[in-house]
Amino acid sequence: MSPRANPSSGDDKTNLVRLHKYLADAGVASRRASEEMIADGRISVDGMQITELGFKIDPITAHVEVDGEAIKLSNTKTYLAFYKPAGILSTMFDPEDRPNLGDYFTGRNDRLFHVGRLDKESEGLILLTNDGDLTHRATHPSYGLVKKYLVEIEGLLTRANIEALTSGVILEDGLARALSVQVVREVNPKKSWIEISIHEGRYHIVRRMFAELELPVLRLIRTDFGPINIGELKEGRWRNLSEGELVKLFKDVKLNR
Repeated sequence: MSPRANPSSGDDKTNLVRLHKYLADAGVASRRASEEMIADGRISVDGMQITELGFKIDPITAHVEVDGEAIKLSNTKTYLAFYKPAGILSTMFDPEDRPNLGDYFTGRNDRLFHVGRLDKESEGLILLTNDGDLTHRATHPSYGLVKKYLVEIEGLLTRANIEALTSGVILEDGLARALSVQVVREVNPKKSWIEISIHEGRYHIVRRMFAELELPVLRLIRTDFGPINIGELKEGRWRNLSEGELVKLFKDVKLNR
């Protein structure tokens, strides 16, 4: 059970931070995933197991362990753009040893985690970082970062289809609306490429929107995440975000660097 008092707080409580934020800042996992780790009893502070989600610690003096491994805050922040190939899980580790993002970043000292997700069969841009605050804001609906996709569909997109996508398609979990939709190329009467922008991140949302219009998705590539564009990245390769990209990204999520 969790102790009632914070073991590392001391008398000065002005510098205390929530444990899940500390874990995110240390690059252990996102805030949400860190909360799950705490609830599962995987975290200890100064030798005591913590399961209280609102638990606070002194980040300077606390000795934090995850599964028995000591954790320290990283002074160096990493921000990467990665082209996730199709067939790769959006997770840094898979207990079933299926291909995942972590396979591409073995041997690194920084603990990276992904910003948002792409479903297994989708490909394209995904951001990775050890900055918990950025991850939290970049994936929070209130900041509404726009995601842009190239989608190959079976069939041709009509004007009525475009109007339906931009006015809103009713899915089982609510209305889904595209910010913009345009036809990029009609390969033949059976296939075409569409560019679609949305600000939501619900599960399979783009695929489900087209499925509702009876237009099966053959391929889905995310090209933009907020102000970050995939550029010339090839499948399975990554690059560091430029200073200019970081300035725009932090501005969009209202964070100071």
